[in-house]
Amino acid sequence: MTSRFRFVFVVFYVTAVLILTVLVRNANHRMFYRLCELNAEQARLKQQLWQKQLQVESLMSPEVISERLQK
Repeated sequence: MTSRFRFVFVVFYVTAVLILTVLVRNANHRMFYRLCELNAEQARLKQQLWQKQLQVESLMSPEVISERLQK
C-alpha cells in the first residue's frame, strides 16, 4: 500500500516539476523577446539622434553661418 502512495507521489512530483519547467521556459522566452524588442528600439532611437545631431551640426557649421551672414 505504501509503495502505491509513493508511486502516486512521485508521479505528482514529476508532473509538477515538468509544468514548472514549461512555465519558467515560457517566461524566459517572453523576457528574451522583450529584451530584443527594446534593443531594436534603442538602436532606432540612437540612429534618429545621430541624424538629428548631423542636422544641427550642419546648421551650425562656420561655412553655413558665414553664408547666411553674407546674404
